[in-house]
Amino acid sequence: QIVSNINACMAVAETVRTTLGPRGMDKLVYVNGRTTISNDGATIMRLLDIVHPAAKTLVDISMAQDAEVGDGTTSVVLLAGEILKECKDFVEDGLHPRVIIRGLRESCTMAIQRIKDIAVRQGDLFRQLLEKTAGTALNSKLIARQKHLFAPMVVDAVMHLDRDMCDIKLVGIKKVTGGSVTESQLIQGVAFKKTFSYAGFEQQPKHLENPKILLLNVELELKSEKENAEVRITDPDQYQSIVDAEWRIIYEKLEKCVDCGAKIILSKLPIGDLGTQYFADRGMFCAGRVAADDLERVAKATGAVVQTSIHGITDSVLGECAIFEEKGLGDERYNIFTGCPKAKTATIILRGGGEQFLAETERSVHDALMIVKRSMANPTVVAGGGAIELELSKFLREHAKTIPGKQQLIMNSFAKALEVIPRQLADNAGIDSTDIMNKLRKAHATEGTEGRWIGVDVLNEGVCDTYLSGVWEPAANKLNSLAAATEAACCILSIDETVRNPASEKPGGDSQGMGLGAGGRGGGRTGRMVSEAMGGRGMAGMMGGGRGRKGVNMFKGKGGA
Repeated sequence: QIVSNINACMAVAETVRTTLGPRGMDKLVYVNGRTTISNDGATIMRLLDIVHPAAKTLVDISMAQDAEVGDGTTSVVLLAGEILKECKDFVEDGLHPRVIIRGLRESCTMAIQRIKDIAVRQGDLFRQLLEKTAGTALNSKLIARQKHLFAPMVVDAVMHLDRDMCDIKLVGIKKVTGGSVTESQLIQGVAFKKTFSYAGFEQQPKHLENPKILLLNVELELKSEKENAEVRITDPDQYQSIVDAEWRIIYEKLEKCVDCGAKIILSKLPIGDLGTQYFADRGMFCAGRVAADDLERVAKATGAVVQTSIHGITDSVLGECAIFEEKGLGDERYNIFTGCPKAKTATIILRGGGEQFLAETERSVHDALMIVKRSMANPTVVAGGGAIELELSKFLREHAKTIPGKQQLIMNSFAKALEVIPRQLADNAGIDSTDIMNKLRKAHATEGTEGRWIGVDVLNEGVCDTYLSGVWEPAANKLNSLAAATEAACCILSIDETVRNPASEKPGGDSQGMGLGAGGRGGGRTGRMVSEAMGGRGMAGMMGGGRGRKGVNMFKGKGGA
């Protein structure tokens, strides 16, 4: 059973193996008529239709790494797969899984402590640190050639956020098809696509300076009566008074919006053609059906407060910005707010040829944003390019020589598993990995602290000091991926049997695992025991009844058991 689970996990790891590093290949995943081209580990793992229950653990750790750090999603899957591969021989030789798990956890604890000891804290070069970590995250992406453009852009975007919260959701990423990727830009404020508009929209101003901004969650249009609404009148003249009342209500709302002094009105709900024309006649701009996240970002940037009523609006709930303008980007029009006094938000506008390219660019920028956010919280870095993995491998091998028994073998296996990262980086770049690994082992073994950061140089097909080359990764990235990979491996090694209930998997079958009656009541259909569902005779066999469910029927009653 354990060997079967290990084989399934190794097969999953094999799928994403070639996507690692700056020379990694992309995968084309075709699901439900949608095509996705990506080399992001988490995206590929999410789209793969993995049916093996144990192998789904690798999907979980990949998604957790993506949520926690943003980068290293392929590394964590590869590491878990390689640890399991190294442990497979021990399982086949009859070593108890608990002994293996204890050895792996001890090795992981030592490796994590070693990372904390040798990680470099960058206090003075904080901006440089953020740009280099963002650049390293973008190295393996589709936009690696444009990292000199995107890395500073991503750092600026995160720097605009509230330092305490640092909520990445407040960085809007808008995709505009067409143009070159180098036309992508950062707006220090808010930008969103022009919403659906009614007649009179073109007469509204498209450029305003120092406008007051009112945000609403109110519908500003004539509402049709509810279905089956009935108004009984005794005189035909009374009908006109009902119509007049409706118009009075909408005009009262519009007048209050104008009286509050706002020049820009944004609403989450529709603003009808009457309201659009009314505001246009008074030199005001309005937009209805604004997306909730865009409205929230406008509120954060301008200091406005979303109102659910048009009564009692004061200056304190109005926002402001230096310049509002509507611009054409590609074949779309965007509403852009810049010079916001409380700018705790930013917008990155991505340009590019195809939809697939833009989607992959968005994923790449999101990963870089997450890495910069993590680096701001914890400004310690280690060198990438497989250097830190080789250093940890050397450290564990040396320590293994000092301990007796089976734990020595397990620690050596863990050390060997760590070498999968530099080896795969070399393989994916088309370099002879055996030659590279020999050079790396020699450098780490003989050069002491000078050789600590020697890693794979994919550009010149050799080895180099990746720390000096500027390939920096946040220490949190490596700490998280090591811990997650080890936990996943331990979880899979601790499973000795898979219990399935085939009956519950059939359409309309019992979802109850135990023999509970339908709804827990007497009468009705009685659920089957797990043993019966798996091909045995369930309670009937134990009660000495005939075939079928006669034995269970004896238990029918109020409990429904």
